[in-house]
Amino acid sequence: MKWLQAADAQGRVRLGYLDGTQAQILRAPHQGIETTLDLLVAIDERGLMLEQWLASARSNNAFDSVAWRTLDAGTNSAWRLRYPVTPPEVWGCGVTYRRSMDFREEGSGIYDRVYVADRPELFFKATASRCVGHGEAIGKRSDSNFTAAEPEVAIVIAASGRILGFTVCNDVSAWDIERDNPLYLPQSKVYLGCCAFGPFLVTPDEIANPNALMLTCRVTRQAQETFSGSASTADLKRPFSELIACLRHSNPVPTGTNPLGVKGAGEAGITPATSAVIGAIADALGVPHLEMPATPERIWRAICEARP
Repeated sequence: MKWLQAADAQGRVRLGYLDGTQAQILRAPHQGIETTLDLLVAIDERGLMLEQWLASARSNNAFDSVAWRTLDAGTNSAWRLRYPVTPPEVWGCGVTYRRSMDFREEGSGIYDRVYVADRPELFFKATASRCVGHGEAIGKRSDSNFTAAEPEVAIVIAASGRILGFTVCNDVSAWDIERDNPLYLPQSKVYLGCCAFGPFLVTPDEIANPNALMLTCRVTRQAQETFSGSASTADLKRPFSELIACLRHSNPVPTGTNPLGVKGAGEAGITPATSAVIGAIADALGVPHLEMPATPERIWRAICEARP
């Protein structure tokens, strides 16, 4: 299934699921279950039978049928889309991806060493209050001049470590702060609006092969695409199971926790930092578009072509 969450006019968050072109949203708590996290905990820790619960909720007319397109567009007057699960914790797993040469740190730097080490990079990313959902604005630190989007696959796990679902995530990061000193990583990673994910939590039964998921990122400026990149989970350095096991070493995590599974740490081929720099140069020059790389010749040519 594809689970989602929406908030009503009073801000109360309810679980829902996609049913064709309709979203079925729970009007009120049913059998003590109100949110996606309530449902996941009940299934994993209390042995709730999902099909029986759904049948009961449907027979009691507990769902409000809403056109998905209105939720997606943010035009529904009764419901506002939120992230698909309210995470107790969000953790990141760093430098697990096959690095792009455009971002690779040459030599024997810390990223190179952790990439081949037995122990992966793990870091605390966010609480629910620091997360935003589909269509909501991401955050930017006021003391950072280089905020980068980091598109990733995120997994939702149970306290037992079992994978409960998959979603897509934007691990927004203040790269200039981290690059100034690695000890500043928490400041680079954790702040208001630093993690965006959704709109759906897709259950494992709908994922044919989690080791072959294709992730694509596109950046558009003024209705023009300035960046496009793709990567596959087939290129992960470490499997999901290893990352989950390392996360849970002497560190119990509650059901609904989101570890970020595909993490480039500034080196993944789908991290659009370069396009952000190119966009900033184009804006400063007053030109509509600038091809990468931004060589002096290309900059000069763009200026000349933009002159009346």
